[in-house]
Amino acid sequence: MINLLPSLKFSDSGNFFLMSGPCAIEGEEMALRIAEKIVQITDKHRIPYIFKGSYRKANRSRIDSFTGIGDEKALKILSRIGREFGIPTVTDIHAAEEAEMSAAYVDVLQIPAFLCRQTDLLIAAANTGKVINIKKGQFLSSGSMKFAVDKVKDSGNEKVILTDRGNTFGYQDLIVDFRGIPEMKSFGVPVVMDCTHSLQQPNQTSGVTGGKPELIETIAKAAIAVGADGLFIETHPEPENAKSDGANMLHLTLLENLLVKLVRIRQAVT
Repeated sequence: MINLLPSLKFSDSGNFFLMSGPCAIEGEEMALRIAEKIVQITDKHRIPYIFKGSYRKANRSRIDSFTGIGDEKALKILSRIGREFGIPTVTDIHAAEEAEMSAAYVDVLQIPAFLCRQTDLLIAAANTGKVINIKKGQFLSSGSMKFAVDKVKDSGNEKVILTDRGNTFGYQDLIVDFRGIPEMKSFGVPVVMDCTHSLQQPNQTSGVTGGKPELIETIAKAAIAVGADGLFIETHPEPENAKSDGANMLHLTLLENLLVKLVRIRQAVT
């Protein structure tokens, strides 16, 4: 991460880095509140931190699901968070034409798992010169993600991160194969474990994705133990009232205790 984001605080600490924040930007006050709390925690424990928030949710089960507060409004909130707290920010993009627009506001562009094979999207993201975080498709092997990495690097951008978020297991569940972390690290890029989306339970008959947040700690501990460079954890002060993915987010009050445990594991295995 030192070469990818030179401004990332504590990148020499030996800790894993953290991508964390709400699933979606629901409003300025909420986003600032979450960012301030996580910055306090990560500064205290010297954990490099990247604020995460989606400016728009394009992949929804139902047409009446929350998608966002407006692209420009949400992106400006992300930009403000980056400036006020002096931290990098990351958001997802969904189409090639969104890459340049989003790059004007954030430091890292994230490619959603379902779109990780979209060549035009990967090339457009690469051409911005930003760090590109590619989420592994639930339908792909870890080994096949080398081709996604190659698309970005062959476009002239060496700044790539890969994020695992589990594999489709039947119709309504996901399972994490931790062998994928060292396999993807062999491509010469940092590898992140998405500890919240990997616990989703999609395709519920209600049209609202379920989840198992009680297992976030289990997934996170295992990921650090096998060498993950970073963790992706969506968090919210009121997950039950979150407008997107509340069923699998970590309650904000639980974050520090979890990170303390994970820092100890990191120290033990390095």
